[in-house]
Amino acid sequence: MQIIRHIVQTDRLLLETTSGRIMLVPYSNKIIRIRYTLDAEFSTQESLMITGLPDPKIAFTVEDRDSHLLVSTADLTIRILKKTGAFTYLDASGAVLTKEPDRRGKTLVPMDVTKSVFDESANFEAGQGADGLRVRADNVTKVRDRKAFHTKLEFEWMEDEALYGLGSHEEGVMNLRGTHQYLYQQNMKAVVPVLVSTRGYGIVVDSYSMMTFRDDAFGSYLWTEVDDEMDYYFIHGPEMDSIVYGIRQLTGKAPMLPKWSFGYVQSKERYTSQEELIAVVREYRERGLPLDCIVLDWKSWTGELWGQKTLDPERFPDPKAMVEELHGMNTRLMVSIWPIMNPQSDNNKEMNENGCLLGNQATYDAFQEKGRQLYWKQANEGLFAHGIDAWWCDCTEPFEADWHGSIKPEPEQRMQINTEEAKLYLDPEFINAYSLLHSKGIYEGQRRTTESKRVVNLTRSAYAGQHRYGTVTWSGDIAANWETLRKQIPAGLNFCATGSPYWTVDIGAFFVQNKPDLWFWNGDYDAGAQDMGYRELYARWFQYGSFLPMFRSHGTDTPREVWRFGEPGEPVYDAIVKFLRLRYELMPYIYSLSAHVHQHDYTLMRALSFDFRHDPNTYNIGDQFMFGPAFLVNPVTEPMYYNSNSEVLEGVKKTRDVYLPTGTAWYDFWTSRIFEGGRMIEAEAPLDRIPLYVKAGSIVPMGGSIQFAEERTDDNRHIRVYTGQHVSFDYYEDEGDNYNYEKGVYALIPMVWDEENRTFIIKEREGTYPGMSTNQSFNITFFGVNDGDGSLKEAEKKTQIHYTGNYIEITLKDL
Repeated sequence: MQIIRHIVQTDRLLLETTSGRIMLVPYSNKIIRIRYTLDAEFSTQESLMITGLPDPKIAFTVEDRDSHLLVSTADLTIRILKKTGAFTYLDASGAVLTKEPDRRGKTLVPMDVTKSVFDESANFEAGQGADGLRVRADNVTKVRDRKAFHTKLEFEWMEDEALYGLGSHEEGVMNLRGTHQYLYQQNMKAVVPVLVSTRGYGIVVDSYSMMTFRDDAFGSYLWTEVDDEMDYYFIHGPEMDSIVYGIRQLTGKAPMLPKWSFGYVQSKERYTSQEELIAVVREYRERGLPLDCIVLDWKSWTGELWGQKTLDPERFPDPKAMVEELHGMNTRLMVSIWPIMNPQSDNNKEMNENGCLLGNQATYDAFQEKGRQLYWKQANEGLFAHGIDAWWCDCTEPFEADWHGSIKPEPEQRMQINTEEAKLYLDPEFINAYSLLHSKGIYEGQRRTTESKRVVNLTRSAYAGQHRYGTVTWSGDIAANWETLRKQIPAGLNFCATGSPYWTVDIGAFFVQNKPDLWFWNGDYDAGAQDMGYRELYARWFQYGSFLPMFRSHGTDTPREVWRFGEPGEPVYDAIVKFLRLRYELMPYIYSLSAHVHQHDYTLMRALSFDFRHDPNTYNIGDQFMFGPAFLVNPVTEPMYYNSNSEVLEGVKKTRDVYLPTGTAWYDFWTSRIFEGGRMIEAEAPLDRIPLYVKAGSIVPMGGSIQFAEERTDDNRHIRVYTGQHVSFDYYEDEGDNYNYEKGVYALIPMVWDEENRTFIIKEREGTYPGMSTNQSFNITFFGVNDGDGSLKEAEKKTQIHYTGNYIEITLKDL
């Protein structure tokens, strides 16, 4: 590919080459969009993921050198070899961020796109497996629809860089270097086509087809199966938070979730009646155990009318009264809904009459605006109108085809089986986008209906941009064993690295037992919660889950309520309750950070390289993470007390190794002991705690003992100040569950720890909201003392203040 000529326009650079045309459009000083086509014109297809527009004020320059062109903004330069068209990306100082091979980096291969024709010869077969109803079409005719391209974007990644992203995948790889990944939507596989690098850049690929990432013996590249053209965005950070900011500039802001959604969510497969739901919540309240939401899983409909969005009147005789009673106990209700509908159901018939079904005549067409609106109408009339609070959009990758048999297919087989099934009913260019459009319909429908409830949509699939629709993605139907727990941690960290902030798991895993005839039903605990080995695993999973964006237990085979794991005074029960209460004590910290996610494009669950990019020892750590700016979370992922079948383990240390990143000191949350960073330590990890450290230079607002997230504790608020570095924190409050925050209806209390002057400052409150408490009591604890030699010593000082919204300054030497 040789550059023949270049054309500089006001807002873009066009390159004419011997093999097609390339367009570069600066969106900001840190973001450049690159498009490549073999056609005479660039595609006019509207993006489904990108909502941001180029800033017309951005200036860029083009320098024509002998061997190359230099395209530069204030922060980013792309050097383009004239001989081959290969790109090298540089920062403002001229340091290389990454580059394509000098021989050439971009390849388009023409291909024919086919579509399915469902005529009278097509046959339809319905069946139900472990993952619900499936309706499959057979004898489908395929015809040529249009021409498109396979695209291939190659890189020469640096030896010292780590790559993260691509979504949540069951393999649990942390650093993607030296690996490969197939990107298609599937149970336990939530795709987001975004890469971020510790070298300080990110790549967003605007494609919706099956994709491949490789960094192995076959090459280092991103490949897409079907696209009108190559289309991607290069983002310079250099810090991870700046890269995520750029991603959300392109794909949209994450709206605020309601405060209750950060509390505990109790689910199982499944609660079967109105009576059972109410009884479970009542027991939580009687036991004094915090709870914010209970979940109604599948089969809430009548009989076999799978996917019908109405409740069975025999088991749920008065939905409105049921929801009111739950709300009276300060608990919300989440209900499972599906994109597939039994052909005998009223919902399916209405979809069919309006031409809103896909080719299997059972799954609605989320790519049609008319289909999305009708789906919302059904969900609203059948469920939302009764007062339900949240959606569980299950099976949003609706055409899986390999969840059967005793042997798990090979990765390449799985890719082939599942993508070919999806391409029977969806355009091959868009098979990864179903969940994105489905989520859009739910969000826009609810926003049209009311502004009083924030959208919460728990969904099994994801895509770039889906976060702007109030979604939380969970990792799918995983199995209960220690290996799976270990793999979930890096899966979630890679997901959140893509700019999608909200992710969760089934605490305790979905499948607990082992069924040899089904490859995916491979838990280690046939006795479920009666097995002490499972109880230990569950407690460790619960501890990990208490530091996830959504804190939620769910699964089949065994009950999941807290009291199923013992009674007060028993070790497992007490360990679970300890972390349940800790989650609620941290609610002011968590909810303030959720505002930071919305307002400043923050990431709550953070791979260590977000905060310690300059410490390469963090790059491959997949079992530790930061929860906000303060907490270093270190889940326990090995059994210490029991194997399965309640077999007692002997001689196992109750510790785990923890790496403390360099550049800061660390406080042990449990003991307040101080450790210097940049070293590995052996940390105590008995059943009732995991190693938990707080970064020196942290402000952590906490609450008292509450039973639900919105419970007021105006006279029992705590501020923990971990000294050692200068730090600020914005304490955020609002009404908790409406969209008034979009109009500025909220309050911020800026807090600052001035390390140099050993002074804590609470600034004047900014803003107000209905119901705000104007007189608050803060119990403040200061940890650590600097004795003048620059080192931090263990110490603790306490004071109490009454805050009325005015500036307050507290100097430690005066205490």
